[in-house]
Amino acid sequence: MQQETTHRSVHLLPQRGDTRPVARTSLPGSPLAASAARRFVRAALADWTRLGTVTTRGTDRLADDAVLVVSELATNAVVHAGTGVEVLARLDPATDDDPAALVIEVSDHHPARAVRSDGPEPESTAPGEPEHGRGLHLVGTLAAAWGITYRQGLKTVWARLPLDGFDGAVPAPGGATARQRGVPAAEILAPSPRRSVRDDREWVGRGALSFLAEASDLLAGQLDEDMVAALAGQLLVPRLADWCAVWLDGESGPEPRPARVWHADESAVDHLREVLAGAPPRLPDEPRGTAVPVRVAWPPTGAGSAVAFRLTVGARPLGTLLLGREAPPGVPDEAIALLEDFARRVGLAIGAARQYTRQATISRVLQRGLLPAQVASIPGVDSSLVYEPSDEGLAGGDFYDIFPAGSGGRWCFMLGDVQGSGPEAAVVTGLARPWLRLLAREGYQVAGVLDRLNGLLLDDALEAAEAAALMAAGPAVAGAAGTGSGVAHEGPQARFLSLLYGELTPLPEGGVRCTLACAGHPLPLLLRPDGTVRPAAASQLLLGVVEDVAYESQTFELKPGDTLLCVTDGVTERRSGPRMFDDADGLAQALAGCTGLTAGGVADRIRQAVHTFAEAPPDDDLALLVLQAR
Repeated sequence: MQQETTHRSVHLLPQRGDTRPVARTSLPGSPLAASAARRFVRAALADWTRLGTVTTRGTDRLADDAVLVVSELATNAVVHAGTGVEVLARLDPATDDDPAALVIEVSDHHPARAVRSDGPEPESTAPGEPEHGRGLHLVGTLAAAWGITYRQGLKTVWARLPLDGFDGAVPAPGGATARQRGVPAAEILAPSPRRSVRDDREWVGRGALSFLAEASDLLAGQLDEDMVAALAGQLLVPRLADWCAVWLDGESGPEPRPARVWHADESAVDHLREVLAGAPPRLPDEPRGTAVPVRVAWPPTGAGSAVAFRLTVGARPLGTLLLGREAPPGVPDEAIALLEDFARRVGLAIGAARQYTRQATISRVLQRGLLPAQVASIPGVDSSLVYEPSDEGLAGGDFYDIFPAGSGGRWCFMLGDVQGSGPEAAVVTGLARPWLRLLAREGYQVAGVLDRLNGLLLDDALEAAEAAALMAAGPAVAGAAGTGSGVAHEGPQARFLSLLYGELTPLPEGGVRCTLACAGHPLPLLLRPDGTVRPAAASQLLLGVVEDVAYESQTFELKPGDTLLCVTDGVTERRSGPRMFDDADGLAQALAGCTGLTAGGVADRIRQAVHTFAEAPPDDDLALLVLQAR
């Protein structure tokens, strides 16, 4: 289905036999896409003017307007949609309803991502406040009409610019009435010619805010410091410099390492890297972030100049940014303030990326301790496990385990989900899984294990609440409480836990005896070889909610060919709009379609069904365990 939102009813899709002059190209989703789109549109208009398709009257003004429009639309697509873009320019003849027009279309491949329509910023912006481009307000001002067209997997923003001196299609060489200009991305993204000093000053005066807004959006979305360094180079070269290099300081004292060397001429990168090998230029500690002229043995002619900036966040140094020009008179004074602001933004982005990396590393180490490095292999049973935390690498609330329970040939398995996520859930996970192992190896049966775990969770939560209340209230409140003042104080919430826990005992004739209990957890499903599916347990109360609960277990045989599916609520409550994956027994229906598959095949089929149920990625931890008797 095609959905179209417009500010005016205008048909934009070329029909079969359409003879209107058209130029189109594809551009990668890089910071250089906007400038490439500008050059592409100018080239298309120059071709049509040379061919006589459009007269020279008003062409310069039309080109200026078209360049502004395509620049805003391409920036919007790359920055906010985050995909490559398709750019189209087309000449439409006059009709009874509309005058002749130049149509600009920019398409991205993220239809679900809204189009940003930020307006112009005030003349003065407080430090640290976000800055945005002119956006669709500028497009609406220049265009006679504009709108957004949604197609399958594609979103197109278009604009019609009034056109003078165009009477219709003029046959191109070879008899073709529609000239298709397929310009490769490599040609479009080639560095522009060296700017003059006047060009520099004019660009800094008119394009500084747009440049900084684009830089801020691109840098802020990066979680890797090396990617930040790479983007800094692409943003600076060739806009403001012929070449640049970035060194990053080590976290704990190692020598600075060269993270990125960039040159407008790719063939010169290796030579430049050799010249800049070693430590970065030595810069004074104060003042931080200001431009410092330095001497660098580049270019080989010795005619260039270079300036360096210390990259910092707060008072902590993070690295060095060095940039240069190969022809005098060097970086103009008008650009220095802009570069200093840019260097500060690079420093902030590197600091944020390092903070994220540290947190992710700590969480990965924590998660390795919370979850088993590998699960045991049960005799007579094939098993398959899928575990996907909602935040990749971050500790979540789902946990699992398969382990032998001492002598007697008993094997235990568990699949649990702690209330909440992140560090708070990780604390409970770090307690629950070892407790379950200990209780099982002490000889407690399935129901007894849940009874005792429930008591342990409640006791620990009560002690934590009392300790937190005393620490927060102080001796005065503690004394008042002892006098019966009736003052109540909140402590941490009780830590709820849903759990599916069971034991497997291999049978001499094949298959296993399964005893399990379900405490507030999605019910396990049993798939028979004939395709029938039924719940394998009864639902009971969450753990850690009420004291003195007597949990019960169910026992049945898992015969050869039978499959037991255990999942967390990240599977059953996966949402697509108002619907959930398990509505109308959706999980049971998906499992019934897995008849005849291996344990690994069942796990992969269910995982794929969960992911394809909605377009958005899962927003909760996802875990599923498949046990298949053989």
